[in-house]
Amino acid sequence: MRFCLFCAALLCALPCFAAPSCDVRVPTETLPIGEVRLAYQSIGRPDDPAVLLVMGVGGQLIDWPDPVLSRLCQQGLRVIRFDNRDVGLSSWLGSPPSSNLTLGVLSHQFGWPVRAPYHLRDMARDGLALMDALQIQQFHLLGASMGGMIAQHMADLAPERMLSLTLLMSSSGDPGLPAPQQAVLDLLARREAPNRAVALEQQADLLAALGSPLISDERTTLLRQAARSYDRAFNPSGVERQLLAILAEPSRVGLLNRLQVPTLVIHGTADPLLPVMHGVHLAAQIHGSQLVLVPGMAHRFQERFKTPLLDALLRHIAAHDLPNTGPQWASLPVKTSQYLR
Repeated sequence: MRFCLFCAALLCALPCFAAPSCDVRVPTETLPIGEVRLAYQSIGRPDDPAVLLVMGVGGQLIDWPDPVLSRLCQQGLRVIRFDNRDVGLSSWLGSPPSSNLTLGVLSHQFGWPVRAPYHLRDMARDGLALMDALQIQQFHLLGASMGGMIAQHMADLAPERMLSLTLLMSSSGDPGLPAPQQAVLDLLARREAPNRAVALEQQADLLAALGSPLISDERTTLLRQAARSYDRAFNPSGVERQLLAILAEPSRVGLLNRLQVPTLVIHGTADPLLPVMHGVHLAAQIHGSQLVLVPGMAHRFQERFKTPLLDALLRHIAAHDLPNTGPQWASLPVKTSQYLR
């Protein structure tokens, strides 16, 4: 009996048997952050280096793939994911009378000012305040799509807190960059639905359009993903307000030129929403940044591209982690910018 108890205690103490602390099925908690309440999850040990994940427009924290979160946690990271304001279980804000997505799109096309209820920098302050509330001073930051735009502002507001910055399928917002495919924009803006069935079909259409041309998704799989998000929270007005925040944003080139944060830019060569030159231009604006282009990847997390994404991300984090944070990083090779094949 003594031997069994000793073995059990030893197994619990070994890092490689820390899987229970990496269970992604942790409760969702909420915290008051200024004018909003943010819903978040913390996965992993509280004393591990933290990585904050910032999702794109309309996305919820559940849209980060569970296998990716598990892998990050198993590498010795505390993973924090949250719902941005106006989506998921975070606060839903009202629209002032002057907020109108159709008018915002037209104003943006003509180069006129766009009125938005809030801005991406406000959303960046939300993320920083969340980390304040969790008493996490320094952390790695990963932003996807709009989340990458928010992350750029976070790194500008508090560069001393950034261990590393990773921008996935994002953009600098420069007006000279290639436009998104109009069909994808139309699907993105089509948010009103009379009932659940129509809403699921619309979201499945959008997911299909954002996927890689190398992959043919089963319609049932897309509908299941859409249902998961819809049943957790459905707030099309909030998505419109997030879109207005993007449209109201000027070019971030000046901001990016002054960043002094170790930065990795990852972009797919088949992105229909933010064509590949958005990633190339984004990396070119950040001093010392690394660029990884993933052939065939579009504007969604898809299983086929999980390995190249994680390999690039983990190498970047390993190269810029806090000292003496554990042996799990010792075996990870650090490489320079590359074109993944």
